[in-house]
Amino acid sequence: MRIENIRNFCIIAHIDHGKSTLADRMLLKTGAISLRDFRDQVLDDMDLERERGITIKASAVTVHYQRGGVDYMLNLIDTPGHVDFSYEVSRSLGACEGALLLVDATQGVEAQTVANNFLAMEHDLKIVPVVNKIDLASARFDEVVTEMEHSLGVDGLDVLKVSAKEGVGIDEVLDAIIDRVPPPQGDPKAPLQALIFDSEFNEFCGVIIYTRVVNGSVRAGEKIRMMATNRTAEVTRVGIFSPKMVDRDRLSAGEVGYIIANIKTIHDVDVGDTITAEKAEGVPRLKGYVQPQPMVYCGLYPANDSEFTALRDALDKLSLNDSSFWFEPESSDALGFGFRCGFLGMLHMEIVQERLERDYDLSLIKTAPNVTYEIVKTTGEVVRISSPSQMPDQNYIDEMREPIVEVSFLLPADSIGQVMKLLEDRRGTYRSTEFLSPTRAMLIYQLPLAEIIYDFYDKLKSVTRGYGTMDYDLLGYKPADLVKLDIVVGGSKVDALSFIVHKAEAERRGRKLVQALRKEIPRHLFEVALQAAIGNRVIARETIAAMKKNVTAKCYGGDISRKRKLWEKQKEGKKRMKSVGRVEVPQSAFLAVLSVDRSEQ
Repeated sequence: MRIENIRNFCIIAHIDHGKSTLADRMLLKTGAISLRDFRDQVLDDMDLERERGITIKASAVTVHYQRGGVDYMLNLIDTPGHVDFSYEVSRSLGACEGALLLVDATQGVEAQTVANNFLAMEHDLKIVPVVNKIDLASARFDEVVTEMEHSLGVDGLDVLKVSAKEGVGIDEVLDAIIDRVPPPQGDPKAPLQALIFDSEFNEFCGVIIYTRVVNGSVRAGEKIRMMATNRTAEVTRVGIFSPKMVDRDRLSAGEVGYIIANIKTIHDVDVGDTITAEKAEGVPRLKGYVQPQPMVYCGLYPANDSEFTALRDALDKLSLNDSSFWFEPESSDALGFGFRCGFLGMLHMEIVQERLERDYDLSLIKTAPNVTYEIVKTTGEVVRISSPSQMPDQNYIDEMREPIVEVSFLLPADSIGQVMKLLEDRRGTYRSTEFLSPTRAMLIYQLPLAEIIYDFYDKLKSVTRGYGTMDYDLLGYKPADLVKLDIVVGGSKVDALSFIVHKAEAERRGRKLVQALRKEIPRHLFEVALQAAIGNRVIARETIAAMKKNVTAKCYGGDISRKRKLWEKQKEGKKRMKSVGRVEVPQSAFLAVLSVDRSEQ
């Protein structure tokens, strides 16, 4: 294929604006799939993606399109829309020259639409604006185009009208890709340079490398070298996704496909690395990707201690398919051996946990999530902690800092007051307001990350009647009056239930939490005290009453001293049991931290 006839592009949009449906229609139109094989979300392979109706992993596919007697190769990458998976989007953009920017004709410009547009501009991509779902009765094409002109800076005359569901306007989109997206720049005869933009572990093939060849070519039988790890391997297969894996003789400059090279160790491949020939010298590395920093942390422990090794192997394999996911071993007095895991957000955390349980048949216990904090010690040393258990004693802390994010909200204009009240309750700082249209506005606030990772998104949807969306970027760390809140169950501190909270919120959160735990922890044969404490100071307490047994049920009449003797014996037994008995904390108790009701705010 001549390089001038190749087009590499991706589809970017806010969640649920129709990216996967448009990709399906383009595959059907170009003959990559037949009408018999056609189904919704062809490129969403995971059961989770199909069940939730969202794209989690970026997918690559190559199609051929004939126009004017010329055969064009179109390499499409379908990307996720949720803010937690924006790293997948940024990696996809690095393998493309153009992007279809998709906007829902009923919803209009949303928070992730703006964020993805800026990402594409940073990568110098040619943007093709498209308005989808024009077939709906509630579509407002002209208003949405005005919003796009105002907030995205696109020319309204360049916007394409599409209904991916009905297959309307697909030819115009394919023509626009050929006419507007520039062909890739590269030399097929130069030394091999190929970018790894994703990877996958296969039980039969080993590691499958998703690659974009920038210069040169690669074919089966050649030896390649990964420049970051300096690992070498012999290529066994190369090919393209169409959408199934189709082996090819070789991959040349400008093409997107896969390489299989007998790589069995998952750590030999780094996403963002450059592939070159084994003995090539002086070949520069391509610009890779900045490794994303996890925003949310939690502990994952096997429900059965014998599954620890299986959990470690599963995390190793999963981390290859998801390089934005981080983990390291840790231990807990309450839960035993497990792993401290880092995620880009709450949805990312839920998806990883569910994939581990489904794909690897594991039963897991998850601790309460938290964010990373910076601590300035009295010695001047600055350390970052990702777990409350890592927090040093208060006497050794000079200052604590929490992560601050700048959040962009797109919402109906009549919801601004309620959203601002919600943000003030979450310690937000107002930055600006911009009206995109008479009925739509963009609100910018700075907030502590810890205030938005739990239930904030649900609250936002509630006060905006489902129309509010948000996107955020990490700004840095700012000093805050924070304390570590410990939970003591039956006289023993449960480190897995500890969390870091703002001092002004500590008493209320502690009281709510012990009340929630009282409902979750079952009654024992002895009284169980639940306490929330800051250091040695108890700020809240609840008591789980002991299970009672009527030891005098068989006493019919007679001297009262007999009953008193039985009661005293029972009291002594309960006292002895309390000193040696152990309180079993169920999994639901670890999730109680998340369910602490904030409705009073």
